[in-house]
Amino acid sequence: MKTSPIPSSPRAGRYVQQPSGYRAFLPEPLPPAPPIAYDGELLTLLSDADRDVARLDALADLLPNPDLFVGMYVRHEAVLSSQIEGTQSTLEDVLAFEAEPSHNDTPRDVEEVVNYVRAMNHGLARLADGFPLSLRLIREIHAELMHGGAGKVRGGEKTPGEFRRSQDWIGGAGSTLATAAFVPPPPHALMDALGALEHFLHHGRADTPLLIRCGLAHAQFETIHPFLDGNGRVGRLLITLLLCEAGALTRPLLYLSVFLKAHRAEYYDRLTAIRAHGHWEPWLKFFLRGVGNTARAATRTAKDIITLRDAHRAAVANQARALALIDHLLRQPLTSAKATARAIGCTPPTAVRLLQDFEKRGWVREITGQERNRQYRYQPYVDLFRRESVESAFDLPVHLVAAT
Repeated sequence: MKTSPIPSSPRAGRYVQQPSGYRAFLPEPLPPAPPIAYDGELLTLLSDADRDVARLDALADLLPNPDLFVGMYVRHEAVLSSQIEGTQSTLEDVLAFEAEPSHNDTPRDVEEVVNYVRAMNHGLARLADGFPLSLRLIREIHAELMHGGAGKVRGGEKTPGEFRRSQDWIGGAGSTLATAAFVPPPPHALMDALGALEHFLHHGRADTPLLIRCGLAHAQFETIHPFLDGNGRVGRLLITLLLCEAGALTRPLLYLSVFLKAHRAEYYDRLTAIRAHGHWEPWLKFFLRGVGNTARAATRTAKDIITLRDAHRAAVANQARALALIDHLLRQPLTSAKATARAIGCTPPTAVRLLQDFEKRGWVREITGQERNRQYRYQPYVDLFRRESVESAFDLPVHLVAAT
């Protein structure tokens, strides 16, 4: 059956007939031409999002011992980004694995989330060492994401750390190249498209505002679809890494996964409209709303972490080991008496007494129901990240979200 031509826009790219009969999309280099039209709405959204990111970064500098909290933000994003791809792991699953790792029998979903944390940390460490955000670093991040190989993680058999050498496509179950919703560049055109994207990452900062550059680069990466698997996760990581490389964020505290998950249909529609009609401006408005929502929710969470920590520390101000336990829980919110003793340098009986005291205060919750090998979760702290997931999606205080 003959299908109607797939629409495309010269502003974004064009579909090109391939020798075997299917049509693949070849994107135009960034920035778009004609240039982005900055109407009043787009300028306002850009200004607001810039302000919201700056406030979040400034607050991060005020956090006491901020590195205690960064790990939780990274884990939280890892879970949410992996859930978009179909994993079932929760934040609690990952915390439980870290508290009692069993490397010989790690559930695949948990392994994928742990790999995401590894990929993010690898990218940040390379940037801190002065390595530029480049195609090489993107391949390294992908290799970390797919670490473990076939059978261990989703897509682990699909050339981790290597750009694809075969054609892939995006579509529902049973779709083919002829019926796919979208066919990205063919292998012979892939490196040209990626080279143009890398050039934009390095040189676009001269005349493209940072958040606009992040939005353009993310959409272009998703269009190029350079890996056989893991493109969505790498594309979302790219946003945070761009912000950190540019110095807009000194720590990785901003992630869009929860917003994109909550507005998934609009997200895909906006990307499709770029390719079909060159509608970059509506995509950028959607993207900037997500940045603003997410930054404001993260700022509220950071403020509440400070309040929680200060209140709990004030209640045990003269107890050195109790203060040390609070810091341990901020770093690793799920713990046992053995892990606590090891972390704060006390005997297991002392750790048991401390955890029981925290339980009576309502600060930790015992989650096994067992008499032996008990596990305790720093519940008020974990709950703050659950709440942030709701607020990031809808930009409302959580009590108002519940009422809508």
